[in-house]
Amino acid sequence: MDTLLIAMFEILSFGAIVVLVVLGLGIIASMMGIFNFAQGEFVLLGAYVTYLVHSVGLPVPLGMLAAPVAVGALGFVLEKLVVRRFYLAPIVAMLGTYALGLIIREAVRGLTGGLYVSVPEPISGSITIGSLHFATWRGVIVIITLLVIAASHALLAYTSFGLRVRASLENPQLARASGISTGMIYSLTFAFGAALAGLAGALIVPVFSLFADLGIRFLIQGFVAVMVGGVGSFAGPVAGASVIGTFSAWLPWLMSPVIADVLVFVLAIIFIKFRPQGLVSGRGVNR
Repeated sequence: MDTLLIAMFEILSFGAIVVLVVLGLGIIASMMGIFNFAQGEFVLLGAYVTYLVHSVGLPVPLGMLAAPVAVGALGFVLEKLVVRRFYLAPIVAMLGTYALGLIIREAVRGLTGGLYVSVPEPISGSITIGSLHFATWRGVIVIITLLVIAASHALLAYTSFGLRVRASLENPQLARASGISTGMIYSLTFAFGAALAGLAGALIVPVFSLFADLGIRFLIQGFVAVMVGGVGSFAGPVAGASVIGTFSAWLPWLMSPVIADVLVFVLAIIFIKFRPQGLVSGRGVNR
């Protein structure tokens, strides 16, 4: 029974990590119609900013606050200079963002010397319930993930900014005729998705350490999660990430981790084959 409870906590915490990573990717894919293949490297940058702040002697929580701001600002600039040129060619957009991700990854590899670098947990220790011990920081990640999901949905579904975002992405011509700066909305939406990835990287770096390929695994899982959940709604990527994160954490308890990873992707492909619209289909962020 103790082992089962620990396994359930591990599944929940890893699922929360995947949801947090996928959330930004899902917002960009659902709202803007492109897959940002640099999203994994935005996660990596969030982790690196946290490490950089810690390495100069400042508190780790300060680095975690700085990470989404810095990565979001970079995302804003990249959208203005590069990404917006590819909106009419989604395949080219994937190749372009993949190239950007490759540049970021190799830059971080050079800066870290290709080494694994550890960052301490801001809240260390464990929560003891009877004979069970649960990592405190993983519990904090679960709570922050829930808060970020709620805040993101509220921002996009119940604010004037969210209304302008939906208007710009569903009918750009009418939005421009109404006086909305669609170009700025695109930039802010992309920056918001990048900032969420930066926050994810900041939160997970104490768990996984910092290394140049940190974002690759989560990019692949994120891409599959968005496809399983469905593009075109806020709930779709969250649902897909929950499913993929649960299976990715649960199956290694039953079989070899390598076989488990392969099985997750095979099951996802089969699901997409029979339900290509995903778990939740829609358009935009619906109230």
